[in-house]
Amino acid sequence: MSAPRIALIHALAHSVAPINEAMARDWPEAIRMNLLDDSLSADLAREGRGLDAAMHARFETLTAYAESTGAQGILFTCSAFGPCIEAAAARRPHLPVLKPNEAMVDEAVAEAARLGGPIGLLATFGPTLQSMPPEFPAGVPLRTALAEGALDALNAGDTVRHDALAVEAAKRLQAEGCALIALAQFSLARSAPAVQAATGLPVLTTPGSAIRALRRRLAA
Repeated sequence: MSAPRIALIHALAHSVAPINEAMARDWPEAIRMNLLDDSLSADLAREGRGLDAAMHARFETLTAYAESTGAQGILFTCSAFGPCIEAAAARRPHLPVLKPNEAMVDEAVAEAARLGGPIGLLATFGPTLQSMPPEFPAGVPLRTALAEGALDALNAGDTVRHDALAVEAAKRLQAEGCALIALAQFSLARSAPAVQAATGLPVLTTPGSAIRALRRRLAA
């Protein structure tokens, strides 16, 4: 099989590096294509209209463009837009179109069942904690925490403060009895080593899980 062309579609500039680094490490033969519209997250946070028809149309346009370039798989890295991505994927049963979280959700559910404790879901972008919990199966024990101010720190280039705030939030989840920590955003993947070291808990990141899932889908 020739090297697959994978479109990576981003709504935060900070999501670009984590998935590209993970792809280079775990799937170097894949041909990567990056699309960034950093106004998506800004508009969602500022306008307060939620995932309305206009937002759905924007995601359909991005998906159609990626498909038109010959992409054999599409991975969105923006975790607050699940219903928009699901709608675009439903129109393309012939093409793997993945939400950023779905692979990690599957892995987190399996790991939590094995360990016998709740999943701790950690985010730095508030709307993610509204849109993502419904992606987990009903009845799965879930705790959430927002690392308040971490995204602002990352935007300002203060990665040390970003990671420290992520660790603080992870410790709150640990105190609530969580068996593992799931980092809800691609931009949080950089904090995984610090979170794991501080809590001693298993830590899942969206880039790693997503790449494994895409490879399986294309191989099938």
